[in-house]
Amino acid sequence: MQISLEGKRVMITAGGAGMGRATAIAMHKLGAAVFTCDLDESGLSSLPDGITTFVCDVSDPAAVDAMFDQILPGGLDIMVNNAGIGGPTKPVEEVSNEEWQQCMSVCIDSQFYCTRRVVPVFKAQQSGVIINLVSAAGILGFPNRSPYVAAKWAVSGFTKSMAMELGPDNIRVNGIVPGNVNGDRMERVIQAHAEAEDIDPQEVRRLYAIGTSMQCYVDPEEIADMICFLSSDYGRHVSGQIVGVDGFTETLYPRT
Repeated sequence: MQISLEGKRVMITAGGAGMGRATAIAMHKLGAAVFTCDLDESGLSSLPDGITTFVCDVSDPAAVDAMFDQILPGGLDIMVNNAGIGGPTKPVEEVSNEEWQQCMSVCIDSQFYCTRRVVPVFKAQQSGVIINLVSAAGILGFPNRSPYVAAKWAVSGFTKSMAMELGPDNIRVNGIVPGNVNGDRMERVIQAHAEAEDIDPQEVRRLYAIGTSMQCYVDPEEIADMICFLSSDYGRHVSGQIVGVDGFTETLYPRT
């Protein structure tokens, strides 16, 4: 099996680091014309030559529209809604309005803004792929992470609904559950959990690992590989799925 994305135009949100960066690089290597955005201009500037970048806050609908006004005239084939933030780690009664709204804006509103723009193009050409990054938090509960969990459950529902709504137009929509992904973002989550529970970060790391059947962490490149497969012709009849690349997460909050 040799996956090719030659001739495809791809947009990936939050491509300056982590899974988004790995996906942008992987799709670029497979021949796609890749567009990506981030708030971190330095992360974007270090991407390989040939990847088109935008500094954009995807929680701002006007900024999203301005970016797509530059991309869509040339067409688009694949949309990867990757942007997200972890939100606060605290009891629900301590979550502020601003914290709740920011988490929702980045994790689910951005996916709506981007999807709304690309769907007319996909319908006109009667083809398209949308990949939404969910989370194990989008299929399980997680105490002290209520904004993030609520947002990611919304992503799961959005994904399923879009697959049903857009399927008749030959548009495929799938979600990815990344699980414990190695990188700076995972380290921040572990540190926040450790501080909230007043326990050692290494113990949090161990608990997260044993919360998966394979007792593992995964690399961003593994997520990129699955996105490339689902975006290719090999995945031409895969839609409406929430696919785990996570060693099968059994619980997000193992009890000691």
